[in-house]
Amino acid sequence: MKWEEIFEYVNKQYGSIPEYLWRSSPESAILRHKNGKWYAAIMRVEKSKLGLKEDGEVEIINVKCEPDMVDLLTQTYGFLPGYHMNKKYWITMLLDGSVSEAKILDFLDMSYDLIDRK
Repeated sequence: MKWEEIFEYVNKQYGSIPEYLWRSSPESAILRHKNGKWYAAIMRVEKSKLGLKEDGEVEIINVKCEPDMVDLLTQTYGFLPGYHMNKKYWITMLLDGSVSEAKILDFLDMSYDLIDRK
């Protein structure tokens, strides 16, 4: 799934627009809930930083997740512990086609809802 498709979805669904916060990574974006808290971060990172064996970079999305789901999900290819996030509550999904568009959108919705509960 492409970033633009994610941004279009969250804009229609939640009125969210990407925010670009980091000078060192100007293409990386976060998505905020209407309450101001992050519910997703989208970035490009070196595969080696994620513990992947291949060389090069990969696009990822971090989303908040139910803590009891994290261990189970991270045993599935395409799902990793949250990169640069609290690994108890956040997961990283690869945006390389290994996770279906439907799952990415489902997890985005779950993340948004989890942030809403706070």
